[in-house]
Amino acid sequence: MDETYDAIVLGTGLKECILSGMLSVSGKKVLHIDRNKYYGGESASITPLEDLFSKYDYPKPDEQAYGRGREWNVDLIPKFLMANGQLVKLLIHTGVTRYLEFKSVEGSYVYKGGKIFKVPADEKEALTSDLMGLFEKRRFKNFLSFVADFKEDDPKTWKDFDPRTQTMLQLYEKFGLDANTQDFTGHALALHRDDDYLRKPAMETVKRIRLYSESLARYGKSPYLYPMYGLGELPQGFARLSAIYGGTYMLDKPVDEIVVDCDGRVVGVKSGDEVAKCKQVYCDPSYVPTRVKKVGQVVRCICLLDHPAPNTRDALSTQIIIPQKQVNRKSGMSSTQLKLNLIMDIKECESMTEQ
Repeated sequence: MDETYDAIVLGTGLKECILSGMLSVSGKKVLHIDRNKYYGGESASITPLEDLFSKYDYPKPDEQAYGRGREWNVDLIPKFLMANGQLVKLLIHTGVTRYLEFKSVEGSYVYKGGKIFKVPADEKEALTSDLMGLFEKRRFKNFLSFVADFKEDDPKTWKDFDPRTQTMLQLYEKFGLDANTQDFTGHALALHRDDDYLRKPAMETVKRIRLYSESLARYGKSPYLYPMYGLGELPQGFARLSAIYGGTYMLDKPVDEIVVDCDGRVVGVKSGDEVAKCKQVYCDPSYVPTRVKKVGQVVRCICLLDHPAPNTRDALSTQIIIPQKQVNRKSGMSSTQLKLNLIMDIKECESMTEQ
């Protein structure tokens, strides 16, 4: 460790591993350190199941009830990937997909009035959806056609509506969409966390809905992809990329201090009696608690189920959006159901999906 590096990266979350991979590919000498024994940091996939229970101080799980612990991969912060999103494009561009296997998520659902409904995936499903009445289905179909034809750089496709200056609420009103349709469109298609977007220019939301539609077109009935063995595979994939190009990794390595010179510039990282010198340090916030400020909070719950969520057609993997108005909250919630023995994660304040 007592060497000089171009950059030292602390923590093996997805962002940190992407950085170390890109720096290594560009020819930089990189040292990557994590205090944990596993990749992923706070976004890790925990296996076996016994490790998850011990992390939260629960008794060891009964194998008769839960099966073999090695068969479980539980994401601490589960997210889906948009099939046509920037992260998938980055994975393809860097070749990291060589180290990963993906599964298409089987469906997206929305909570309304105490029941779960499938989110219409296309114009055909919009006409058969139980979410809307007959006349509303026609109006929603026209709205989806507008979004499908919309091109950001071609005002002719805007159809007498300026998305740069007019709000999303005005666009909904242009197509006569009722409050219920606005609710699931904004939260289940555009994946907004709250209703603030209604008062902002429509351009961003239209682009989000287009991304949903384009992702849906790639693999069928769902716009979402998910790594077969959990999201922890993503940082590991970029870690392999870094290692191929000469990056050095150290797991289970405590970080005692980020060393700075008399001018306050970073010059290295100290672990025990060892000091690694460097020109730059990249780290997740947990390594510099005195240099960050808490501005929000996310509430999460991980539930291990022995059955699929109701009204999801026994799907093995789903996303369920719970709009804020349906539960009288300031922000919406999302739940993710994965695999056969099923993991559900309910989150407030943060969108599930990595765009």
